[in-house]
Amino acid sequence: MVKEAIATGDSVEQAFEEACKLLGVESHEAEFEILELPEKKKFGLFGGAPAKVRAFIKSGPAEAAADYLKQVLGQMGIPSVEITIAEQENGALLTLTGDDIGFIIGHRGETLDSLQYLSGLVANHVEDSYYRITLDIGNYREKRKETLEALGKKMAAKALKTQRNCSLEPMNPYERRIIHTAVQEVEGVKSWSEGEDLARHVVIGPEGGERPAFRRPNDRSSRGGRDFHKDRGGRPQGGNKNFGGRSPSRDSRDRRPVQHDQRDSYSPPADSRPVKKGNSPLYSKIETKKEN
Repeated sequence: MVKEAIATGDSVEQAFEEACKLLGVESHEAEFEILELPEKKKFGLFGGAPAKVRAFIKSGPAEAAADYLKQVLGQMGIPSVEITIAEQENGALLTLTGDDIGFIIGHRGETLDSLQYLSGLVANHVEDSYYRITLDIGNYREKRKETLEALGKKMAAKALKTQRNCSLEPMNPYERRIIHTAVQEVEGVKSWSEGEDLARHVVIGPEGGERPAFRRPNDRSSRGGRDFHKDRGGRPQGGNKNFGGRSPSRDSRDRRPVQHDQRDSYSPPADSRPVKKGNSPLYSKIETKKEN
């Protein structure tokens, strides 16, 4: 990627200095090309033309990404951010420094990851080969890496103990690689990625697969979704069509009429049966008083 500026001056040196100012670099950092040589005026009065120079600098993918970030951050109201470039294998680390720029990280690094993705697209347009850009603020990447490594080992130990798969929250490819690397250090477990796009996440599970889930004999899931547990009276508590598929409550069961066998019916003793009005001594006394 080439960044250039064209300027004019009374001399080539003066035109070159003006072009470097437009580029925002020192004269020793740029190269130049003379487009037009200065012409002196005839008789000191007529004609003449200034020198015209094209100054340019060749920037690599990292420099292109840094320039793009400065423009974006300037639009965000942060024009004074300094960007330090550190070359790495197949890429570069861009460290941002300045006052009150911690909010650029965002929730769990989401804003920083978005800026990193966009700057990476700019860097990869400079050269045909893949070039990875990593952004960092206040050593956030190293701290996040330590947190993810501890999380991966903790979830791996849980999966090994329970023999069940454990799914983590969605992460970007960089953070998923950290989890996979940490899980490889724990024997008996493995990790893989599931989901698409923003929902892609890491799953950690035992190497032999999940163990079968234990089900009780009277589990409703093994009986077609109905509950066949019995109450204290030995009656099943399955669904009832009169109750919308739900088991009736205890009060509604107690209010239902109970049918007894005639052989088990109860008859009160003879002396406790109600006495007819005419045979009762009490009623006879009352009737005698009414007649008198």
